[in-house]
Amino acid sequence: MTSGEWQPSVFLSGDIAEKVSKLKQQQGPDLHVYGSANLVQTLLKHDLVDAFWLKIYPLTLGSGKRLFADGTIPAAFKVTESHVSPTGVIIVNYERAGGVTTGNL
Repeated sequence: MTSGEWQPSVFLSGDIAEKVSKLKQQQGPDLHVYGSANLVQTLLKHDLVDAFWLKIYPLTLGSGKRLFADGTIPAAFKVTESHVSPTGVIIVNYERAGGVTTGNL
């Protein structure tokens, strides 16, 4: 797939980290990733993630793809918004908060 009707869409191939880095330097809307764990892994490894909107469900499956897998660089995030749904789903926004600080909870 190289084009689509949903605008403003950008289709990426080749060196994804380099292309996303260039996109982040341009004027325009925020960049979003929906449902691509492989792309998120690539962005994390290259320090290209500024924020997470996570939905945490109250269940365990025992296996699956890890969000923070090998190669993820250490990075601090802070909670900027959160909500717990009536069914127990935690919806939380984490934004970058600089380097990792240890020793304090």
